[in-house]
Amino acid sequence: LCLDQHSLIPATASAVWEIIKRTGIETFGKNVVVAGRSKNVGMPIAMLLHTDGEHERPGGDATVTIAHRYTPKEQLKIHTQLADVIIVAAGIPKLITCDMVREGAAVIDVGINYVHDPVTGKTKLVGDVDFEAVKKKASFITPVPGGVGPMTVAMLLKNTLLAAKKLIY
Repeated sequence: LCLDQHSLIPATASAVWEIIKRTGIETFGKNVVVAGRSKNVGMPIAMLLHTDGEHERPGGDATVTIAHRYTPKEQLKIHTQLADVIIVAAGIPKLITCDMVREGAAVIDVGINYVHDPVTGKTKLVGDVDFEAVKKKASFITPVPGGVGPMTVAMLLKNTLLAAKKLIY
């Protein structure tokens, strides 16, 4: 990605990009925070979003700030309150709370966390965003489960087809 060579885009990054495109979230000239710096998710998402949209590979033309699990919460809050789009893949339940999100921001939750539900006594899957609180402020928000995960599966299939096509031709 960073060398602008032909390669498959990692499935989760591709899923986030696809969600952005299909929902009409504007990235051109916008401020985006990516909370997460993994080589398969956070960094490829940041690369896609800041890349020049005029290239043959897709690009979001956004100003991207990359944070991670060790970014001090108050510093992260400063950046997220200025963000038009917040993408979270840090692996910390409720990392992003309502007070950290500006009114009308788009929030894409890539987090996968298993937490104990005190009501049911069972383990449940949650993201990195306090969904119930943030959904009241966000113009768009993905749920966990049922948000980025299913689109990631679709992008895995797309990558499989692209790779097979390359082998055939």
